[in-house]
Amino acid sequence: MYGSEKVTDGAGRTAFRRAEKKYKLYYDENSKSSKKKKQPKPVDLTEVIDFKAILECYNRNGELPRGVIALQGEDSRPVFCLENSPGFYFIPEALSIEEQFHWIKESLTNFPQPPNRTNHNAIYGPVCDLFIAAKDGKVLIHEENSPNSLPGSNPDVGIEDDHEWKFSKKSQHSLRGSKCKSISASVLLRKLRWSTLGVQFDWSKRNYDLSLPHNKIPDALCQLAKRLAKPALPAGIEFQPEAAIVNYFGLGDALGGHLDDMEADWSKPIVSLSLGCKAIFLLGGKSREDPPLAMFLRSGDAVLMAGEARECFHGVPRIFTDKENAETNDLEVHFVHEDDLCFLRYINSSRININIRQVF
Repeated sequence: MYGSEKVTDGAGRTAFRRAEKKYKLYYDENSKSSKKKKQPKPVDLTEVIDFKAILECYNRNGELPRGVIALQGEDSRPVFCLENSPGFYFIPEALSIEEQFHWIKESLTNFPQPPNRTNHNAIYGPVCDLFIAAKDGKVLIHEENSPNSLPGSNPDVGIEDDHEWKFSKKSQHSLRGSKCKSISASVLLRKLRWSTLGVQFDWSKRNYDLSLPHNKIPDALCQLAKRLAKPALPAGIEFQPEAAIVNYFGLGDALGGHLDDMEADWSKPIVSLSLGCKAIFLLGGKSREDPPLAMFLRSGDAVLMAGEARECFHGVPRIFTDKENAETNDLEVHFVHEDDLCFLRYINSSRININIRQVF
């Protein structure tokens, strides 16, 4: 479902793979400076669809590019479709700045909280209050000589008991000596790649597991998803959010071409929300041989994929984290309080994607 699929030599020559490589972040190999200081290689963005520009033109004079259709959404907000991609809907500026501010904070503080699972569970078990711990400069430690450091029964943990991993202040950690494993909370936060809400997805079995502990998706997120999903549903049919996956992207991260195919009813849309840095989204066809369309995703944009679009390969090959192209300036207006600066620092160089699904 998520993450890059293994690519064989043959798959590496498909049209989708070529597009991924075209937009992927590469650095100038002639630069002798560190990776952080290297300059990204220039990329040709002339063929990338820009729905922000399309929206501005449509609002100004009602004109649309060839192949783009405008539907009237709620609150007179245009919803754009593509003639050759049935089931795909793009809602630019679907979220207000205030809504973006709210969901960024939720994605970093509440969504990774147990019983929601994250990519850290397999190694560290459930990790509580990661964002707060990173803000406070704490370290997650595990005492190697602890008598409880034995294989446990927790399915979320690998070889070590989850109760042995605890956050500690750096000063306390330094006093313990070197006989412990440790990792800073700030590093863990930057390595956070996904969290799962509602019905939990089992990545090893590639299915939803009702036996795993979980909470219902927050009501506010459910109501937002139901509202945004309406253009992709027949009149009288309501979207029922039952699960969500939150993806976290940083510098150089990408989401390889994939299908979202584990839900029972593909006529129901996946509602996908973008927050933070601008990205490039690839919408392909039912085969990797079909050349994909590239389009910009900005903070506040929403994408719906239903019906035939659910059978199309799609991915995110590029995140723009540099100040010039990230386009997060509008968010800075609301992250003005001192307690909010940590959120601003994170989102100025990251992208968050919340995608909500009806499982059954």
